[in-house]
Amino acid sequence: MKILVINSGSSSLKYQLIDMETENVLAKGLCERIGIANSNFVYKAHGQTIEQQIDMPTHEAAVKIVLDTLTDKRVGVIKSMDEIDGVGHRVVASGEAFKKPTLVTPEAMKLMEEIKDLAPLHNPAAIVGVNACLAQMPHTPMVLVFDTGFHFTMPDYAYMYAVDYSHYEKYKIRRYGAHGTSHKYVAEEAAKYLGKDLCDLKIITCHLGNGSSITAVKGGKCVDTSMGFTPLAGVPMGTRSGDIDFAAAEYIAEKEGMDVSEMLTYLNKKCGMLGISGVSSDFRDLSAAAEEGNDRARLALDMFAYATKKYIGSYAAVLNGVDVIVFTAGIGENDDKVRAASLKDMEYLGVKLDDYKNAHCPRGTVAEIQADDSRVKVLVIPTNEELVIARETVQEAKLA
Repeated sequence: MKILVINSGSSSLKYQLIDMETENVLAKGLCERIGIANSNFVYKAHGQTIEQQIDMPTHEAAVKIVLDTLTDKRVGVIKSMDEIDGVGHRVVASGEAFKKPTLVTPEAMKLMEEIKDLAPLHNPAAIVGVNACLAQMPHTPMVLVFDTGFHFTMPDYAYMYAVDYSHYEKYKIRRYGAHGTSHKYVAEEAAKYLGKDLCDLKIITCHLGNGSSITAVKGGKCVDTSMGFTPLAGVPMGTRSGDIDFAAAEYIAEKEGMDVSEMLTYLNKKCGMLGISGVSSDFRDLSAAAEEGNDRARLALDMFAYATKKYIGSYAAVLNGVDVIVFTAGIGENDDKVRAASLKDMEYLGVKLDDYKNAHCPRGTVAEIQADDSRVKVLVIPTNEELVIARETVQEAKLA
């Protein structure tokens, strides 16, 4: 059985074809600059990488190129599109309209249109991606898999905002979270690695990347998470502000002559690490600048680690203790300095890092980086959101 996983952006499309018998990736790649000059296509299979500029005026054109390449006699990995048993689509925000993975139907796509404003940078692109695949593969089962899905186990007192309750009832204003497929995957992998029953563990999962979120997982279920109504809330991120006093945002808007839409663009794209440092949203650039004495780059890194530490501490309180802390995603998996700063001076929680293990953590595999006398396990686990989407697609489409 083979599942194609699609992650659509406004001008991009990431894809993976996964053999579900072995859970191995047969091929993967990226379509960049869709609808823009100099579109770029990347295809990785058979241990080789093909990269070329191909005109991709629409997402439908990009999907056709992907399918043509997957079935190409010379470089393809399947003989025909008939070998693709299902397609899983990543969707960032579900609202309360979708609380679990859902088969693509006309009714489901109508609901998708109604909630697209919940993640204006992501959901409209997901709709475009689904429609592009439907145009090329109208008879193949497709499933919507939501970043928010894992977080629907939060209790009401954790997901509610203290606004007029009628606004929750009318508009479903509440905490939804994001990166749910990643948090679910690494929590399950942590239990598997430790040989423990997931139901017996209290886990804090830290998905740290250009977008970052932290989740408290008890008995395999999310009980709280740092992102909110949209992915803007929580720790400061590459270009997102994270948590902020709304009155401060209004104050800036008045002084700068910005309307609400312009303010949201500002908070999403011009703040965070980029806004503080004035250097970059990339943590590698920030680290290099900080080492060269750039104080604003140092400040940005300190703010990120401090915010991460605060969420870990608060979730330890929520969970009434913690057994495992997991770091994942681009920064969590690869930046030992961020991990160290995020767990500094947390011995009172039973967390002690082994500096050598942390600095020499092998990439691409599960690794323990806590000290021998640490009461809490600290793991670095490579995430695999695409595999979770593929598994959910098999289950929801009843392909097994």
